[in-house]
Amino acid sequence: MEKEQKCNDKKCFIHGNIKVRGRTLKGTIIKKDVSRTATIIFPRFNYLAKYERYEKRVTKLKVHNPKCINAEIGDLVEVKETRPLSKTKNFTIIKILK
Repeated sequence: MEKEQKCNDKKCFIHGNIKVRGRTLKGTIIKKDVSRTATIIFPRFNYLAKYERYEKRVTKLKVHNPKCINAEIGDLVEVKETRPLSKTKNFTIIKILK
């Protein structure tokens, strides 16, 4: 967690009043929005019983990108579940891995 830059974001889990709990996922940022929203993708495997094999699928998630973290497109990030922050956002970025 980068605590170098102070932000006044109420939805920031470091400086605001949001608690993180639940699932933790790792993904790559593919899109960044002005309203502190980022879209990440992460691969997952789905088992096909008929062929007794796995297929690769990709899931897209909208996540909150706080000003103090400010992840860019192409960054590998770790996200954690929070309470619903908007209609589609239930996750927030907690750290940049690469």
